[in-house]
Amino acid sequence: MFEYLIVAVLVLWSAVVVFKKVFPQTASSAFLALSNQCQRLGWQRLAVWLKPKMAVGCGGNCGCSTDEAETKKPETIQTVKWR
Repeated sequence: MFEYLIVAVLVLWSAVVVFKKVFPQTASSAFLALSNQCQRLGWQRLAVWLKPKMAVGCGGNCGCSTDEAETKKPETIQTVKWR
């Protein structure tokens, strides 16, 4: 019986991850609605955890990073010179 619970949690978690990857705007609005409902019920920690992150930068869901940290530029690859 305990194994079924573990499998059910893993399947549910995987479905949420795929939902967030495939439908990012719909997932954001759904999680915002869930967060608002939890806040109305007084579940503050769950509301903060469910609240989607605000996009920083262009905000057009173009793959820009949402954190403000500077991204590290890749080093240029130098060719090997054989003598």
